[in-house]
Amino acid sequence: MRDPHTSSTALAPHDTTLLEDFATLSAFGATPGGGVDRQAATVADGEQRAWFHRWLTAHGADVRHDRVGNQFGLFTVVPGAPYVLTGSHLDSQPLGGRYDGAYGVLASAHAAYRAVQRWGAQDACPKYNVAVVNWFNEEGSRFKPSMMGSSVFTGKLSAETALATTDPYGTTVRTALHELGTVGDYAGPDVAAYAEIHIEQGRELEDQGITIGLVDATWAARKYQVVVRGEQSHTGSTVMADRHDALFGASLLVVAVRELAERSTDVPLHTSVSEMTVEPNSPVVVAREVRLHVDLRSPDEAHLDAAARQLAESIPGIEERASVTVERVRTHGWGVASFPAAGVELAARAADDLGLSHRTMMTIAGHDSVNMKDVAPSVMLFVPSVEGISHNEGEFTDDRDIRAGTDLLTEVVHRLMSGALDDVR
Repeated sequence: MRDPHTSSTALAPHDTTLLEDFATLSAFGATPGGGVDRQAATVADGEQRAWFHRWLTAHGADVRHDRVGNQFGLFTVVPGAPYVLTGSHLDSQPLGGRYDGAYGVLASAHAAYRAVQRWGAQDACPKYNVAVVNWFNEEGSRFKPSMMGSSVFTGKLSAETALATTDPYGTTVRTALHELGTVGDYAGPDVAAYAEIHIEQGRELEDQGITIGLVDATWAARKYQVVVRGEQSHTGSTVMADRHDALFGASLLVVAVRELAERSTDVPLHTSVSEMTVEPNSPVVVAREVRLHVDLRSPDEAHLDAAARQLAESIPGIEERASVTVERVRTHGWGVASFPAAGVELAARAADDLGLSHRTMMTIAGHDSVNMKDVAPSVMLFVPSVEGISHNEGEFTDDRDIRAGTDLLTEVVHRLMSGALDDVR
């Protein structure tokens, strides 16, 4: 059963405005299937960034960009004080959903503005200011790795490395950002605390009839670039025994990756081959090279490392069977890590005060909060995803959950501005 708090048909003006703004945002890069396609630093991304700039300015924020295109909206209430930072990302996957990332950015903007208004109405002064962030290239679809903007902000990736990264057509991040005009020299705010809200991208909350997920830890992830090398030859005339078919070898690897998950019956393990580039990709040529992206995730880091070893052990057999060579390089990843318990407790109390059902849970997907929690006290919140659909045009979250999540984020941000997590700093 849904919370009574989120089921009312009479909307407050700020709820109506929130939903109208979300509809406007969803029009940028809209696809016929009801989703969006606005990969990082594309034209559609630039259009939504420009709209968001105007929104922030109209609501009293000062908009700044850093070297890698992170977009900050600063609501300065106490000059010289640090900022509570809240946000997510506006970029999407190809043919992605409207809610992934974008909801979190818009909810953060509304929450920050509401919190500032509340402090003014109370004729009180908070300890900290508040800022909204639209992180650059969280999705990692056009430019790898994912969570690029927050990785640079937290010092996990150098700005120069990020700016020199190219998309599949050779365009660098530096060039793409300058074409949009969304790059600057701002170093970013001094962050007192961080808060992020996101759709769950799974179906646990919906299955259990719960409105809010309180993220207390992350699954671990290991990501690899794999190159299978064979020899280009004729698909018709080359004798089967003489073939060095890179695509055949890659196919065996895809099956091996899937079987890791199928054999993992006691401990959750999610495995994927999520990208493949075939050369020369001609209908009458046996492939000479295939590049793959392999993604392994688990809540048990030792189990994840064991799965990675099993995959490595399967490679010699694949090389022999397909007469190819396989090169595997780890490119990105993170471990099982906790969010501050005090932040989870703060959010739980706020949810109770608002009458919202909630539960603690881990995040399987990576989010910018996974980086931010290592440099500032961080709170991560989820709202339900209908049927767990995500990275898909059919992605959907009910309006009442959008409103409820924004109400909760507003309360969390307001409390963080008072210094509620100072003991964690």
